[in-house]
Amino acid sequence: MAPGQRSEEVWLWYTVVYEAIQEIPHGKVTSYGHIARLVGKLGVCLKNLPSPSGSNKSPTFHSGNVPWQRVINAKGGISPRGPSAAGQQADALRREGVEVRQDAMGQYTVPLAEFGWFPDVLPSEAGLVESSDGEDEDEAAYHT
Repeated sequence: MAPGQRSEEVWLWYTVVYEAIQEIPHGKVTSYGHIARLVGKLGVCLKNLPSPSGSNKSPTFHSGNVPWQRVINAKGGISPRGPSAAGQQADALRREGVEVRQDAMGQYTVPLAEFGWFPDVLPSEAGLVESSDGEDEDEAAYHT
């Protein structure tokens, strides 16, 4: 495997995480931990999300189609990741109508009681679980 290329297993993992994030409704947020609970460990997927016009000419997933800004920490905080990154995430959320507060220390937070999104299963999987007619969830997931 060439440097910088992802194995098929890693690519499938990123795909599962990015598709789950795409299901977060506009104007809502969820936590890294909740995405991890829905799909498994989250890892560093969001840190490696390319821009739509990055070096990869046509990435399947990029910052233009994965609403990365909707994933925050479990306390409702926007985790600082670099110069002005938290401010950019706060601005993106505000454009969606999400209330973002900034405290005296410059930390950004979102009131999770109002804007949090924490389903037990992903909407795309809800029908599989509900229509399983007694099958266990793992078996139901393979039936289409």
